[in-house]
This record gives sequence, structure tokens and C-alpha cells, in this order.
Amino acid sequence: MNNGKLFLEIIKNKFIQIMSIYNYTKQQNCKLSDERYTPRYAVLPILKYIPKGSIVWCPFDTQNSEYVIALKEAGFEVEYSHIFTGQDFFTYEPKYWDIIVSNPPFRRKRQVFERCLNFGKPFALLMSNLWLNDKAPNQVFKGKDLELLIFDCRVHYNELNQVPFGSSYYCYNFLPKQIILEDIKVDKKSQSRMYKDLNFLTKC
Repeated sequence: MNNGKLFLEIIKNKFIQIMSIYNYTKQQNCKLSDERYTPRYAVLPILKYIPKGSIVWCPFDTQNSEYVIALKEAGFEVEYSHIFTGQDFFTYEPKYWDIIVSNPPFRRKRQVFERCLNFGKPFALLMSNLWLNDKAPNQVFKGKDLELLIFDCRVHYNELNQVPFGSSYYCYNFLPKQIILEDIKVDKKSQSRMYKDLNFLTKC
């Protein structure tokens, strides 16, 4: 590829990235209420339930996500994607994957779980326990077994030190039994490295 074509390719990719950022911030109304980056201590407990040799898709993550980093360190093959990089979960799917593990956006959680269930593959998604007060889980998982990995402490996301809700992994065909209680050691100074990837959006 000559220099001219290379330059045009760079400009094209940059334009796609900028439009992804624009669409993302427009969708969020410049409020990152959906962006809660999971610290490492909340990722590690789920790893032992993933079958060896699985290809794990992290559909709401960048390369610096603690999910991506921890999974790779544990020897798993990882596919990751994020709307920030132009890969919308509702329209994108990797060619090969076995299991979904991630922390999805809060606002469209029902649609996220519906799409995950439609895939018919195992998943574990970190979600607020407050959602259990809604009728949606009952409707979405009706006729299916909702599995829960429940933490004993609240997960501290981003730079927030006071979180008004607990979190659990909402799973399907993933855990060895329907409810598992898990102790975690909270480190309030631990912050996801993914925070740096998307931090500039808070300035919009």
C-alpha cells in the first residue's frame, strides 16, 4: 500500500472511530451512567466456572478491560468488542465464541439479556441486584433457569467509593448450581484499566 492509500485508510478509520464516539455519547446523552468499569477483584471469582478451552466473548469491553486482561492471563482465548470501537452488541457478533462474560450497560439490560438468551450459549453478566425488584427478569428468564453468583460486598466501580447497590453475576447455563454465595475482598483503590480508554467521554 502506497503512502497516499495508507493515509486515506488512516483517515477512514479515524472517521469511523469519531462517529462511533459521537453515536455513543448521543445515545448516552453525554452521561456515562451506563459506564461502570469492573475492578479486577470482581472479575476473578467468575473465572473458575469457565470451562477450559472456551473462547470467551467480552462484548462491552476494550483491550484494557479487567475481564480481557484476567481471562487472557488465565489462558483463555478472548474476543472483545465495544460500541466505542464501532462494534454494537445488538448488531455485531464474533465468528467464533463459546461463552459471554462481561458487565453490560444498565439502561438496555433487558434487551441485552434477551439477545444473550437468544444465542442459546452460556453467559455470566454482572448486574445490579436492584434489577431483581423489576418484573423484567421474571419475564426474560421465564421457562429458563436464572443462575446467580451473589457477592457478600458491594463492588466499587470507577472512582466511586459509595455504591448504592449490590451486584451479582446473572448467569445462564454457567454455574454448577442455581445460587452461589461468593466472598470478595474489596479494594477501594482498585480501578479498572478500561477507565483510561473511555475517560475522555466524561468531558463531553
